[in-house]
Amino acid sequence: MTLEPISVALKLGFLAVLYLFLLWIVRSSLKDLRRAQPGAEAALVPDAAPPPADATAMHSAADDMLGDHVGGGEPRLVVEHAPGHPDGIAYDLSGGATLGRGNVEIRLEDPFASSQHARIERQGGVLVLEDLGSTNGTFLNEEPLRGIQPLHHGDRIRIGDSEFSYLQD
Repeated sequence: MTLEPISVALKLGFLAVLYLFLLWIVRSSLKDLRRAQPGAEAALVPDAAPPPADATAMHSAADDMLGDHVGGGEPRLVVEHAPGHPDGIAYDLSGGATLGRGNVEIRLEDPFASSQHARIERQGGVLVLEDLGSTNGTFLNEEPLRGIQPLHHGDRIRIGDSEFSYLQD
């Protein structure tokens, strides 16, 4: 009795499973890429009305300088939830602040935060958020922060498991 046909069949079966696995990976990747494309949300919901022509996901940095905020109050960072901080506590940002685990103005007890993770500072009449080269990144409104971004009333900042809201009213 020879085992050669069984060996060949097992090799072919392994190759078939390997190719099916690779096709599954490619299909999943393409599905994720399509989901990340602009306008893909409307394609997922066929009855959804298209957004207005002037709608964007960005705020104008000039809005802050033109008095877009009601009352023009002091800017503050409100804790939504963060280890070591009571929910709802507000930090004054009028002079800016650095967030992280090290020697900073707003100390985070979060294992995913770097020692100097992110900085909020005034540039002209606008407060901006900057990631300081952290390992795990900083998220602004659930999007990874790329470069320096202006902050607007209601923006949400996430560093690891710590979440904050930027308010100026």
